[in-house]
Amino acid sequence: MGIKKNIAILPGDGIGEEVMAQALRVLAEIEQRFGHTFTKVHALIGGAAWDTYRNHFPEETKKICAASDAILFGSIGGPIAEQHLEKWKGCETNSILALRKAFTFNANFRPARVYPALADICPLRSDIVAKGIDVLVLRELVGDLYFGEHKTGVRNGRRYASDVAEYDEDQIASVARRAFEASRPRRKKVTSIDKANVLDTGKLWREVVKEVAREYPDVTTEHMLVDNCAMQLIRRPSDFDVILCPNMFGDILSDEAAVFPGSLGLTPSASINAQGFGMYEPSGGSAPDIAGKGIANPIAQILSTAMLLRFSFSLHEEAARIEQAVEKALQAGLRTPDIAQPGARVLGTVEFTTELLRLI
Repeated sequence: MGIKKNIAILPGDGIGEEVMAQALRVLAEIEQRFGHTFTKVHALIGGAAWDTYRNHFPEETKKICAASDAILFGSIGGPIAEQHLEKWKGCETNSILALRKAFTFNANFRPARVYPALADICPLRSDIVAKGIDVLVLRELVGDLYFGEHKTGVRNGRRYASDVAEYDEDQIASVARRAFEASRPRRKKVTSIDKANVLDTGKLWREVVKEVAREYPDVTTEHMLVDNCAMQLIRRPSDFDVILCPNMFGDILSDEAAVFPGSLGLTPSASINAQGFGMYEPSGGSAPDIAGKGIANPIAQILSTAMLLRFSFSLHEEAARIEQAVEKALQAGLRTPDIAQPGARVLGTVEFTTELLRLI
């Protein structure tokens, strides 16, 4: 029997509308094939919301999100030209970070894998890629420097700035358990990242992760300093499974891992709170330079939709059907311009999705 769920649709700006439209085509296909009903309510966010509300995350959008069972987010960004400065200034801070804060999304899941059909576009050496790369970066989202006290001022006649990094043990334990749970259906290995040799927050992070690890004796745990991880992630990415990170380090390392697939257009993500409510979005930005040209890669948005079905609705078969269709499309040589290879069949945003739907 099919389920009935409400989804808040926040396309954003730039290519956001274009790739979101393709994700909704995929959702419609899943509805038809599996008998589900997804009520989709659209709302404005980011630069797209500014013209109407003079607010990047208006109250109307917040209400729509709060009334939903999950949020499907597109992309935000836009040109920072002088004539548009007011519209875009603080766009990400006032929308993405505001959403995270409003719904306490404390764990971000960002997978980064190299598809065998796209091994040639991974920037790493072929002998490294041949060992296989399938990494999940799990980043804490509501602590650390991003949400600590921020100060600027003048002291002794000189300008200064201060950003406070802060964690408590409950914040760390919550996201650590998410990492260990996520590792179980994978390769049962968690690499926890910190700077425990310098930072007190790093020392507490390591202590609490060790305590949580005792609850998961079937999972291998290792602790690694962030600077070493940045190096080893390039030297031997196949050795990593789930990488558990504080907010700041996770921001950086997840972007490092995002180069493995060969395009941000292949990288989905999910942000989930302690109650299981989630927001799903592609990892890239709104790419205003290609907006409206019909060439944006919709895969990350479509795979984010698959993550929504799996994490928020427990529709594992439906999610797998989408993910398998993406892999089949790539194996068949179907490409968007950002991942084009010699001899490939290069398609636009809509055409690629049309072919994908035939494979679901």
